[in-house]
Amino acid sequence: MRAHLPLRLARTAVFAAVCVALAALAHVLGGGAAPAPQAAALGLAGVAALGLALCGRERSAGTITIVLVGAQLGLHELFAGEGASYVLLHGHARGGLAVNAGMLLTHLTATVITGLWVSRGEAAIWSLLRRLGRHLVLLTPVAAAPVPRGRAPIVHARVVPLPPGFRHSVARRGPPLPA
Repeated sequence: MRAHLPLRLARTAVFAAVCVALAALAHVLGGGAAPAPQAAALGLAGVAALGLALCGRERSAGTITIVLVGAQLGLHELFAGEGASYVLLHGHARGGLAVNAGMLLTHLTATVITGLWVSRGEAAIWSLLRRLGRHLVLLTPVAAAPVPRGRAPIVHARVVPLPPGFRHSVARRGPPLPA
């Protein structure tokens, strides 16, 4: 089963909002500064683009977690630096993710929470869509009811009597009898 655009956009919006909100919260709880609004908006756009590319069909919990780990690492890089240009030019800002164990722990916690939440939601929405799809298929008429045609036209014919000479004559036409 594949997802069409309205469902893909809704799933992407939820995925991106939860991922960026938990990353920002984890970043602050891990000892970092609150991300700038521009960095959060850029992170939201990046995660939304990634989510839109991947949400065409149902994904497993493992795939979701792997994507989330990459997204959390990218968001941490974005939130730790002075924006995307700093991270692109200098690599990681302020010494790396492993320098601060609290930061690593909070980002991994955010990844686990988001992964569990999104994978359960993913399973629930696809289960619901399969059930609804099955019921909607059963509700649709199998074949269109035949359109009743109008009644056959009534033709009034007048009986014309045969001329008296033809009344007693018999025409027996056929192959000749064997001799």
